[in-house]
Amino acid sequence: MSAPAHSPFHQIDQQRFNRFHALALFTTGMGVFTDGYDLSSIGIVLALALHSFGVTHLAGIEASLMTGSALAGAAIGALLFGWLANKGRKRFYGLDVTLLAVAALAQAFAPSVAWLIAVRFVLGLGTGADYVLSPLILSEHANAQDRGKSLALGFGLIWGVGASFAAVLYLVLHGAGVSPDLIWRIVLAGGAIPAASVIYLRRKLPETARFAGRVEGDLQAVHAAARSAGVEQPAQIEVQVDRTPMTTYFQRHWRSFAAACALWFLFDIVIYASILFGPSLLAQRVGLNPGVFQLVNFLIFTVPGALIGAMLTDRIGRKPLQAAGFGGMALMLFGYGLYSSSSIAAASAGAMLGIALFGLFNLFSQAGPGSVSAAGLLGVELAPTKVRSLVQGLTVASGRIGATLTAFLFPALFHTDGAGFALNFLAVISVIAAAVTLFGIHETKRLSLEHASGELSIIAQALGQEA
Repeated sequence: MSAPAHSPFHQIDQQRFNRFHALALFTTGMGVFTDGYDLSSIGIVLALALHSFGVTHLAGIEASLMTGSALAGAAIGALLFGWLANKGRKRFYGLDVTLLAVAALAQAFAPSVAWLIAVRFVLGLGTGADYVLSPLILSEHANAQDRGKSLALGFGLIWGVGASFAAVLYLVLHGAGVSPDLIWRIVLAGGAIPAASVIYLRRKLPETARFAGRVEGDLQAVHAAARSAGVEQPAQIEVQVDRTPMTTYFQRHWRSFAAACALWFLFDIVIYASILFGPSLLAQRVGLNPGVFQLVNFLIFTVPGALIGAMLTDRIGRKPLQAAGFGGMALMLFGYGLYSSSSIAAASAGAMLGIALFGLFNLFSQAGPGSVSAAGLLGVELAPTKVRSLVQGLTVASGRIGATLTAFLFPALFHTDGAGFALNFLAVISVIAAAVTLFGIHETKRLSLEHASGELSIIAQALGQEA
């Protein structure tokens, strides 16, 4: 039997962007703001925190453990909450930001490097949970027309806003003459505020109609979610529980799932080299304070990149946007590699060229994969409802594993083989990722989640069996 013309959730997909969508974007986005703040703030204050405990070597094991522990925790948190979210999206929503708030505050009282590493691992559990739950919930509530834009703004742009707030707080404290030991403690603990601010709002969001209908079989909850989204006659929505074994979906779509995991893994290897070590290692080469370096990149390059991504992802599509982004990243990294090993880098006038190359790398990354793979789009769009949280957990964990590897690998490459070699290595990975994008995934722009994931064929089969 051929697939139905429309998803069972067609009325929800056709709603215009409204107040409910905006509230869902804010509620999920503040968790991402916290993620951006927490994961980038350590890069800004890394040198200060290590110096407080008598460590002066930025490429040593202490630096890698301090930056990598949150990422390793995020991989575990993603797998755990990917499984839990299949028992309810809303049921665990709020626990993620509670973990983020408590762990962020605990960083301020760290008496040793070991304490800070352990607390940041717990922080990572909350980050991994949020990266699973927030894209799931936002995408399943979103309309089909604006889903890409919503995730690009809620995860691409707002992540960068959180990162920039960390830089601003650092600069304010530094300018006020606060002692270095207090600066890093205050900056790291600041992530508790945005996390705590949305705990209540997250508990008030309704369960998504797709989970309620396709997994739980709760039509009352489906209609409640539809009413929240602005559907005037939600009682007309009829949906069946998905009885398909999970293994069937993995057997049918494993190539798409594997490509989505590989793309986030490759992207995070590249991007977290700049997030974790750019402010500490690369900023020194261009003679900038780490906070200024991060803020300049955000305002001049990251924000325009995020806006380009949000504007184009629902127009030209996920595949061309991401492939072009990876290609641009590769070009800028190759260029920065040449620059760093040339005599220009040693000249004071060459600093502006270094900032421009690194900034354009950030622009391409944010306009492309930062608004697609790293916004969680592929995991939620390529996977049917019944396995969506599991696949999202796998894609997020893949990204965090890539980020964890770069926390240990990049400083070693930078220290032993030089900046040029380390950056060329990242450029090659970007080229590989562009190829995987072009040949490993299909286009999903403006499709219902059921169309994008191939779930409609399963629905058609179930309807045929009933008939």
